[in-house]
Amino acid sequence: MATPSVLGPVGERVPDVERIAVLRANALGDFIFILPALEALRAAYPGAEIVLFGAPWHAELWRDRPGPVDRVLVVPPAPGIRDAGPDEPPASMDEFLAEARQERIDLALQLHGGGANSNPVVAGLGARVTAGLRAEDAPPLDRWIRYVYYQPEVIRYLEVVALVGAPATTIVPALEVTEADRAEAREVLGEPARPRVALHPGATDTRRRWPPERFGEVARALAGDGYEVLVTGTPAERETVDAVVAAAGVPVRPQVGTLSLGGLAACYAGCALVVSNDSGPLHLAGAVGARTVGVYWIGNLINGATPMRARHRPIASWTTHCPVCGVDCTPGIYPHRPGDGDCPHRDSFVADVPVIEVVEAARELLT
Repeated sequence: MATPSVLGPVGERVPDVERIAVLRANALGDFIFILPALEALRAAYPGAEIVLFGAPWHAELWRDRPGPVDRVLVVPPAPGIRDAGPDEPPASMDEFLAEARQERIDLALQLHGGGANSNPVVAGLGARVTAGLRAEDAPPLDRWIRYVYYQPEVIRYLEVVALVGAPATTIVPALEVTEADRAEAREVLGEPARPRVALHPGATDTRRRWPPERFGEVARALAGDGYEVLVTGTPAERETVDAVVAAAGVPVRPQVGTLSLGGLAACYAGCALVVSNDSGPLHLAGAVGARTVGVYWIGNLINGATPMRARHRPIASWTTHCPVCGVDCTPGIYPHRPGDGDCPHRDSFVADVPVIEVVEAARELLT
């Protein structure tokens, strides 16, 4: 019998739970979205060990970090679960699951996606109770709710853990920054001579990238306001960072691959503001307490933007047609609308966001 809560019904708590497995093996921003769900599980099952079934980077991030994850088991690369790293040897999912069943898991949760590939993995852990999301093409778990694409991600996963008696304790993702993180950031960046802001112009999906020259204009404006401007990026984003630095036309500090994920968290926590595309670093910045201005495509804003406005300003592009061929890109989600909803182009869907909107939002948060 479900009981009501602020976010909807809460299912019965599973008795005698000593170990909880949570499958979430994808990217940084995706992981930040489940932090409130993990906090809800910790509150509902305070004596249980929470084991994250994740990627190698999760194991690195959670080494000696306080929070709701007690341990990480790295899931092998598999279709719909995670891609293999460049030097990662092949591994058998069947062998991994056989070993994982030795963990004697009581409760297994699929917080990974629609479930076509991930529900069989969760079911294969041998838990007494399984729960998670289920798209139309996915097999069921013991307790499940329908996966509906357009839904705020944080709420999506809070609804899943509510199925097993874990009501929400917060809707705000939070990640603790450690002293080791801060020491790394100080070693790489030095002590700030003036307040810092960081720009992150990259995004894995090129359709989410605001043009580098626009970031350059923002960098120039904020440097003129007296801020030290950092431009962060991964090694794969070096060309984009270089383009921002060139467009800025004023001294800024590029930081490409200079910081670990923990060091980057400390870097952002020490900044007065982070301006970014919709990307993992944007959500990381919010989780460590930074003020943020995020540039979003409207669909991604629905799913990924925080509803909080005291320290966050998401700015939306309302583009729904491909800027190259004009195809309406919504029918993949809404199949009764005209067109096939797909095209091969990956040009920016957020290029129409004006610089002045970002600069005004930044200055408002900085005052």
